[in-house]
Amino acid sequence: MNASKLLPSLLWILILTLAGFLLPACGSTSSAENQIRPFTIGAIPDQDPEKLQRLYGKLAVYLESELGVPVNYKPVTDYVAAVTAFKVGDLDMVWFGGLTGVQARLQVPGAEAIVQRDIDQQFHSVFIANTASGLSPIDDLAGLVQLKGHTFTFGSESSTSGRLMPQYFLSQAGVHLEDFKGEVGFSGSHDKTIKLVEAGSYEAGVLNEQVWLSRVEAGQVDLNKVQVIWRTPPYYDYHWVIRPDVKEHYGPDFVERVQAAFFKLDPNVPAHKEILDLFGAQKFIPTENANYAEIEAVGREIGKIK
Repeated sequence: MNASKLLPSLLWILILTLAGFLLPACGSTSSAENQIRPFTIGAIPDQDPEKLQRLYGKLAVYLESELGVPVNYKPVTDYVAAVTAFKVGDLDMVWFGGLTGVQARLQVPGAEAIVQRDIDQQFHSVFIANTASGLSPIDDLAGLVQLKGHTFTFGSESSTSGRLMPQYFLSQAGVHLEDFKGEVGFSGSHDKTIKLVEAGSYEAGVLNEQVWLSRVEAGQVDLNKVQVIWRTPPYYDYHWVIRPDVKEHYGPDFVERVQAAFFKLDPNVPAHKEILDLFGAQKFIPTENANYAEIEAVGREIGKIK
């Protein structure tokens, strides 16, 4: 074969070889572009980590089937970490308490409180006492003065039901942190508060009523050693808060689709009932930012919101 015929043949071989390298690369780029970004959810760690993993793992599977996008649950170490992860975008939606929800929304303009349980519009805390403490049941807010001179623990420092609202009610009764014996405790979670008071490490404490009732029902509380001495007036508490940029990632109607998925949970459907039971709820209902105005005001009053 002469040189004039060989040159076109070599050129075609070169073209086909280059095409072989380029086509897979192009296919890979297209695949990456079509891959859906996981919708990442989180929650304040207010209870036993194993229970939280079970709850939010089941919820992630349910939401993924309803929303048609991959859903991941990402645990956090504490309440502050939950707010920070939401702020920087590591978490797209978070189950917050009233205070942390307000803190998070103030740092992410456009963030929305979208869903709460049926029990969260009339939420309560309970004050508990070790039965050997000499503390007796209280009839009204003024009776909280009997806590003066006793050891006392809250839950997490940023907990609405385990610190913010209880401290507000204490102040209304004229009881301040310096009135307790020694330094007040911050147990870190509602479960730990029960155990500390039950063991006598603190004479009294306060926690979210829903956790107290669920632990009593499960037989996990020794009622011979610890009792409820007062139930607070109602207030708004837990709710889901979602970032505004989810609309860019998953479509302009995504927030409404998330709400619809929660509203669809039905206690008559066994798989749904399991999720609702873990949440301690019969159903989910709508909520909005304005419902937490009182929480924000109290947060500013005690210095938890600047």
